[in-house]
Amino acid sequence: MKTIDELLAKGVSGKRVFVRADLNVPLAGTTITDDGRIRAVAPTIAKLAEAGARVVVASHLGRPKGAPDPAFSLAPAAARLGEILGSDVAFATDTVGASAKETVAALADGSVAVIENLRFNAGETAKDDAERGAFADQLAELADIYVGDGFGAVHRKHASVFDLPARLPHAAGGLIATEVGVLQKLTAEVKRPYVVVLGGAKVSDKLAVIDQLLGKADRILIGGGMAYTFLKAQGHEVGISLLQEDQIPVVLEYMERARKTGVELVLPVDVLVSKDFPDLKTKAPADFITVDADKIPADQEGLDIGPKTRELYASKIADAETVFWNGPLGVFEHPDYANGTKAIAQALLDSSAFTVVGGGDSAAAVRILGFDENAFGHISTGGGASLEYLEGKTLPGLAALEV
Repeated sequence: MKTIDELLAKGVSGKRVFVRADLNVPLAGTTITDDGRIRAVAPTIAKLAEAGARVVVASHLGRPKGAPDPAFSLAPAAARLGEILGSDVAFATDTVGASAKETVAALADGSVAVIENLRFNAGETAKDDAERGAFADQLAELADIYVGDGFGAVHRKHASVFDLPARLPHAAGGLIATEVGVLQKLTAEVKRPYVVVLGGAKVSDKLAVIDQLLGKADRILIGGGMAYTFLKAQGHEVGISLLQEDQIPVVLEYMERARKTGVELVLPVDVLVSKDFPDLKTKAPADFITVDADKIPADQEGLDIGPKTRELYASKIADAETVFWNGPLGVFEHPDYANGTKAIAQALLDSSAFTVVGGGDSAAAVRILGFDENAFGHISTGGGASLEYLEGKTLPGLAALEV
C-alpha cells in the first residue's frame, strides 16, 4: 500500500487531506481517561500539517445509534488533540452538514480540524452498500486526498474506512504502517519461543485466534474470565464465575489439538474468588480468598489469577523471544484484582523478548496501572483489529488502502 511518505514526496501543500483516525477514547463525562489513541495518530497529523496540508480529522467514538448524541461527542478528543499538537484545532459540530463544510472551507495551509463523530450519521455503519456509499460521497466532498490511520477501525466495513478510499487518492498513515509491520512479526517473521497470553471476559471472542495460534505459538497462557470455561471443560467446579458453557466442546477440541501439536496450553493453578463482584466506583476493599483452580467454591466467583499462577506465567514468559498479550487477567479496574494483570505486564518488561500489547483493555491497563508504555516493544491501538489480523482475516480498511 502507498505510504504517507510517498504522498508527502508528491506534495500536499494546500490540499485537503482527510485523515481517518481512531479517536475512540474512554470518557468519564467529558474527561478523557486514556488518550493513548490520540497520541498514537498525532504524529501523522502533525507531519501532514507541517507539509502545508489542510487536515480534516474524522473518527467514531462509542456506539451512538446513527444520530447525534452529546454523550459521544468528539469535542473532548479534538481539544486534547490540539493540546498534543500544540496548536489550535477547529471543531465542526456535524459530520457532513453546514458546520463541517464551513469549518473545512475556513482551513488555512497547515491547519487542522476535527469533524463530529462519524457514527452520528447512519450511513457510516450501514450494511446497505448504497447507503454507505452515499455517505462516503458526502465525506469525499470535504477532501482531495485520503489517509487511513485509524488502525482500531480497519476491521470494520464502514463508509469512512472502506468506501471513502475508493473515491480519493489514498495512502496509509504512519500508525497503520507500524501496526502492520508489528503484526507481521507475529505471523510471518516470528522469533521463538513465541508466547501468547490471552485474557478478557469471553472465550468466544478469542476462539478464532486460538485456532490460528495453535499452529504458530509455542505456549498459550489463558487467564481472565475466559479461563473458567477451560477449567469447566477439565471437569472442575467454577462456581458463579464467568462461563460460556456452549463453548466447552470447542475448548475441549482445542485442548486436544494443543496436546497433539505440542503447543503448551497453560491454565491457572490458583485464583482469587469472592461472593460479591467488587465496586469499581468506590474501590472499597474486596472480600476475597485464594483457592486452587480446581477447588473453586460453588458460591464464589473467580476474579483474578492467584500468586502461584502469576509466578508460573512469569516463568513461561521469561525465556520467550516474542510475546503477544491480549486481554487483562482479572478485574484490573479494582486494585485487589489487578495483581494478575500487573504480573503479566511486569513479566513482559523483565523479558528480553519483542513484546506486543494487543490493544483494547490490555493497553488501557498498562497505562492505568502506571507502567511506562515506551518500555514495551509495541502497544497496539486496535484490539479487535489485531486479533482479526492474527486470525488471518482480510481487514476491509487495509484492503481498501491496497487498491
